[in-house]
Amino acid sequence: MTEYTIIIHPAEEGGYWAQVPTLPGCFSQGESIEEAMINVKEAIELHIEGLMEEHEPVPVENDLIIGRIQVPQIEA
Repeated sequence: MTEYTIIIHPAEEGGYWAQVPTLPGCFSQGESIEEAMINVKEAIELHIEGLMEEHEPVPVENDLIIGRIQVPQIEA
């Protein structure tokens, strides 16, 4: 089993959307975080199947590090 890092964002119109940084173009959405996670798992599986059908390499996640950093607030 392979693990991929996902990033979940609140959607402007409500709900959430999830992206997979290692698989460009692979994303999904859901009304809740849990639904977005279920949906993005299916999107990952379909994305990988599509790559394999096209005989394209399937990216393997390296040690992806996602962090947060503080910067001074700039006032307009």
